[in-house]
Amino acid sequence: MNVLIVEDEIDLLEEYKIFLESNNHTVTLEMNGESGLKTYFANFDPNSESSPYDVVILDYQLSGKNGMQVASEILAKCPKQRILFASAYVEDTLKESIKTLKQIVELLQKPFGLQKLLNVIEDKTTYEELEKLNVDIKSLKELEPTHAQISTYLDIMRKLHDKLE
Repeated sequence: MNVLIVEDEIDLLEEYKIFLESNNHTVTLEMNGESGLKTYFANFDPNSESSPYDVVILDYQLSGKNGMQVASEILAKCPKQRILFASAYVEDTLKESIKTLKQIVELLQKPFGLQKLLNVIEDKTTYEELEKLNVDIKSLKELEPTHAQISTYLDIMRKLHDKLE
């Protein structure tokens, strides 16, 4: 798989890159939102229906443009792009993804092990299940999710990820 990782902690970036490349993935690294977008769109072909990366992994808290802003710009041009947020604040990230992006993106709660990262990246069924949830999200008239809705979506996501361990 071709993976773009945007993370501001250099040690994590290197760790992810070494591990994922040792598992036969191609990895591109960026340290802030602006450079992540620049790299993404340098490889983006607006005439193609395919995404330039199989998955884009974003830290939520990035300098300059945060992960949500980066995801928003990517999804505006490439709505089928698979986005995975790595965040210590999954509930807040999930709520904001629904409000800002009008969809649920994949989340991994920091800290997480490298094997879990690999399992999530390689698992297509989680993304397919989220696409089904996103149909439900888009049909909601209000995009101010309740705490109960957020909890339900988090539970679903955790169950999907737990089966990968």
